[in-house]
Amino acid sequence: MTCKNCNSEVNHNFCPNCGQPSKLKRIDAHYISHEIEHVLHFDRGILFTIKELFINPGQNIRNYISENRSRLVKPVIFIILTSLIYTLISHFFHIEDEYIKYEGLDKSAFVKILGWLQANYGYMNILTGTFIAIWLKVFFKKYGYNFFELLIMLCFTMGISMLIFAVFAIIEGVFHFKLLSLAGMIGMIYLVWATGNFFEENKITNYSKALISYLLGMITFFILTLAIGISIDLLTKH
Repeated sequence: MTCKNCNSEVNHNFCPNCGQPSKLKRIDAHYISHEIEHVLHFDRGILFTIKELFINPGQNIRNYISENRSRLVKPVIFIILTSLIYTLISHFFHIEDEYIKYEGLDKSAFVKILGWLQANYGYMNILTGTFIAIWLKVFFKKYGYNFFELLIMLCFTMGISMLIFAVFAIIEGVFHFKLLSLAGMIGMIYLVWATGNFFEENKITNYSKALISYLLGMITFFILTLAIGISIDLLTKH
């Protein structure tokens, strides 16, 4: 028998070269339930990842980058999944409709871009994270992390901030309290704490540098988005 993945010869249940099963199980209800359980289980699943990132984000993210990448959920999957959770809850309760209004500007390219980003928080967080990572690289250069390692760290921390928003969105949707601003404050506090914890938790200045990096990253992203929107509007008018 030949492995369908790497074309190596297979004499047992698994390929000796790549580990691919010699015969795939048929996809049925049991397979789907097993996959869901695999994602959610508390031992190396998303619940385990959330718990570890709440308790000790710095150590766990450092371990993921330099030692063990099997304990936590993949960072890009994590940020997209947590962003999707918040997006679904927000749309279900129409949370952001009361906060974000584009009266008289709905035809501008900038507003259309913002609308797309609002509907795709996973991509928006990754895009915003690229600018934040640049500023983190500037302020924390001495720690030796490259741009992509910092982006991985941001996927984890910003994923947790999305879950914080999701929890407050549920409370606001059910009880009709205005909590999105409070969620933003708590989310930012977590981001600053987790980032300072990642670099060197006992160094107070790291937390202020983390806050500045997040603010500058978000401002830079907003200015670039505004510039792109204005440029598109100018080009389409001529």
